[in-house]
Amino acid sequence: MNKKLLLIGLATLCLTFSCEKKVSTASVSSPSGNNEITFQLTGDGTPYYLVKHGNNVVIDSSSMGFDFKDQDPIKKGLKITGTASNTVDETWEMPWGEQRNVRNHYNELIVNLQETAAPNRKFNIHFKAYDDGVAFRYEFLEQEGRDSITIMDEHTEFQLTGDHTTWWIPGDWDIYEHLYNTTKVSEIDALSKTGHSNLAATYIPENAVNTPVTMRSDDGLHLVFHEADLTNYAGMTLKVDNESLLLTSELVGSDRLGHKVSTALPAKTPWRTVQIADRAGDLIESRLIENLNEPNKLGDVSWFTPMKYVGIWWEMHLGVSTWDMEATQDMNTFATLGKEQTSVVHGATTENTKKYIDFAAANGFGGVLVEGWNTGWDRWIGFEDREGVFDFVTPYADYDLDELSDYAKSKGVEIIMHHETSAAPRTYEQQMKAAYELMQKHGMHSVKTGYVGKIIPKGEYHHGQWMVNHYRKVLETAAEYEVAINAHEPIKATGLRRTYPNAIAREGLRGQEFNAWATDGGNPPEHLPIVAFTRMLSGPIDFTPGVFEISLTTKPDNQINTTLAQQLALYVVIYGPIQMACDLPENYEGQPAFQFIRDVGVDWEQSKVLNGEVGDFVTIAREERETGNWFVGGITDENSREITVDFSFLEDGKTYEAIIYKDADDSHYRNNPTAIVIEQLEIKKGDTQAITLQEGGGFAISLKAK
Repeated sequence: MNKKLLLIGLATLCLTFSCEKKVSTASVSSPSGNNEITFQLTGDGTPYYLVKHGNNVVIDSSSMGFDFKDQDPIKKGLKITGTASNTVDETWEMPWGEQRNVRNHYNELIVNLQETAAPNRKFNIHFKAYDDGVAFRYEFLEQEGRDSITIMDEHTEFQLTGDHTTWWIPGDWDIYEHLYNTTKVSEIDALSKTGHSNLAATYIPENAVNTPVTMRSDDGLHLVFHEADLTNYAGMTLKVDNESLLLTSELVGSDRLGHKVSTALPAKTPWRTVQIADRAGDLIESRLIENLNEPNKLGDVSWFTPMKYVGIWWEMHLGVSTWDMEATQDMNTFATLGKEQTSVVHGATTENTKKYIDFAAANGFGGVLVEGWNTGWDRWIGFEDREGVFDFVTPYADYDLDELSDYAKSKGVEIIMHHETSAAPRTYEQQMKAAYELMQKHGMHSVKTGYVGKIIPKGEYHHGQWMVNHYRKVLETAAEYEVAINAHEPIKATGLRRTYPNAIAREGLRGQEFNAWATDGGNPPEHLPIVAFTRMLSGPIDFTPGVFEISLTTKPDNQINTTLAQQLALYVVIYGPIQMACDLPENYEGQPAFQFIRDVGVDWEQSKVLNGEVGDFVTIAREERETGNWFVGGITDENSREITVDFSFLEDGKTYEAIIYKDADDSHYRNNPTAIVIEQLEIKKGDTQAITLQEGGGFAISLKAK
């Protein structure tokens, strides 16, 4: 057997020949050598890859391929026609984020492939190896006589090497607002989660999971599967074979169009990503997903200011007021009352909005969100034909937009616009420019968008290519008017905030509002310790923390399943550049713990995960930009535990005035959630503090240099 070894830069291309078969391999390792991804063609030209972490295989041989409409599939019969390698080590600055400076350091391998038989199509696979994970994407090149391709299925496999503990939500094509499940891979049963009564739209076609999905092996290695730079493509779920422990890409389809993806040539898929970490906290500190996206295309976005805000929102979920001026909706019963009432219970009135503006100004908050300000809310839910229902420039008669805009400016507060589309994106696209012009006229720089319900037109899904392109159109159009987007019922985050830094936050998880009306008891205490290591890995979250009336007196069957101290901790733990103090203003009156919300930052110089385990607990410290103040937050699940905070992250030679907000000895998320202890002391670098987190509890610390 003749062997020839070619070294091409950092990539190694090995060609082995015999009379019976030819096997071609190429590999690339991360800068430190801890992660390696190897590509291989088998004797019949089938592409496979394998991933190692250290000396251990973490993704075993996994095949790649595609099915097309009106073309033969690409699954085998390939040859390597060339390779190229590259090393990148750069630092880029986040205009806002968990940290200011991000290092993007990787080794890259590009494998050029061609079919051995007609039509001899060519395509490339790009591999990148980072110290915190690996990624690859497919590039379809131009084809003679064809200017586009239609993808019916993508067959990217991830062959697991063990029955890992997995934190997952089902591969729902319409919504991510499911509770997380903790099972072995062999026990994943997504189809058991169909038909949830608390979801406005849901479709789970098979046993698959949505991404990011986090796993931990028996020896403690963490793997997270996701995607980056989701552009002009369908969102990816992962089909699960419970017996072979094989994950396979399953793209969200379009029943209306009858395919998964249609795109002009040349084209690139999103990156398929695997974050790899021995320590759970390293998953949160990883910037792999952002690094795989293109640099900032918008330039200076200083017109957007990270901020804390309040708003007319929680009162609707509590049943105190309604979105529609006609007051025909009751969030206590989810019923459309079918009768007209007076507008006194409408939330978004001029008078009520001024109350929130005054509260924001008095407490140093930058914005006020107003939901229910525009006409159309009386027909936004419970109707099949929602096309053309909302008007995004016409306020209700009891909401004086001009007066409120001037009033907010006089108080140094910005009104945050709200555009609920009721899942009718074509209506929104027809009015987008006029809506953003209205915002620009009034100096409004951020909007919360919503897509509640089943997508119109019928046969499209929130996570399919058609909607992916709609969400991108919204981002790009909004940027022209200096408007930032906080998307609810969104497509998942895939790091595009690097390219479009007006993508400031999104929902994409089961949020705070489920605590107010969900019939399954609300979010359990383990929910957020899971979210920190799953959903949050994809990007910023608008979770809306800060509930102080945890018992929810207007909802006797519901309550928040955390302590008050944990509600404070969430401002540090759950990252977003906009953070809402979501409770009613009167519920903050006379509350010493509210001082932490006044003080806490929203834009960070650096962030450090001090400790944590997926689904159990997590502690994060963040340094505020410009001020140098530090804030620490820690949360736990339904189990009490003692956490030791090591303050070695502080600057040497400085003394910090610390205020600690923590659970009282008798705190408990069920029967004594608001009991809290507030202590003041001085802290220096290297000091430690042992803090007890009670069941469903947490702690928050502010640290200001003297």
